[in-house]
Amino acid sequence: MNKSESKYFNTALKMDRAFLEILEKKDFSYITVKEICEKAGVNRSTFYLHYEMIGDLLSESVEYINKQFLDYMNQQQISNDIVTNLRNCPIDELTLVTPKYLMPYLHFIKEHRRLFHTAIQNAETLRLEENYDKMFSFVFMPILERYQVPPQDQKYIMSFYISGLMAIITQWLKEDCVDEIDHIIAVIGRCVLQAPNSMGKYCVP
Repeated sequence: MNKSESKYFNTALKMDRAFLEILEKKDFSYITVKEICEKAGVNRSTFYLHYEMIGDLLSESVEYINKQFLDYMNQQQISNDIVTNLRNCPIDELTLVTPKYLMPYLHFIKEHRRLFHTAIQNAETLRLEENYDKMFSFVFMPILERYQVPPQDQKYIMSFYISGLMAIITQWLKEDCVDEIDHIIAVIGRCVLQAPNSMGKYCVP
């Protein structure tokens, strides 16, 4: 990254952080470009150099927050531990959801619930489902591969389970995450309890 690119990135990061700080105190629909610029210490022309509208900044902020989470998972070796376990554990112990990766992610969502609540209200614009695909594919794909699910079926099964997870998390966010995280994990667990049995037909005897 050269000096010019570094300056561009750092300015964008300032605006991401300023936007997130304002969002903690104010609804998205009432946030103005002027407020973001004042908080970030940049002028309006700089804002429009990076974004066409505040919705673009919202999209970038969601990506920024999700990257922070993935970086945290990688630093703690959680991602590698999960994938290693999924690839090596007995097949009858495979589960599509485990508290080990749901717990930190749900804590993360709860901590940033205003951002995620705003994001789900603009889910189609932000292509939020694509974000969830990236977040959970590293868990689901090893399972589907071990069950020898044909590649042409994997995308449909992934879509089914990710949509279900999104629906539960969306409902939780709508209620301001008042239910305990353990309860949400239990609900998700009950919804996918039969998943291994339903995929067993793919296994070669």
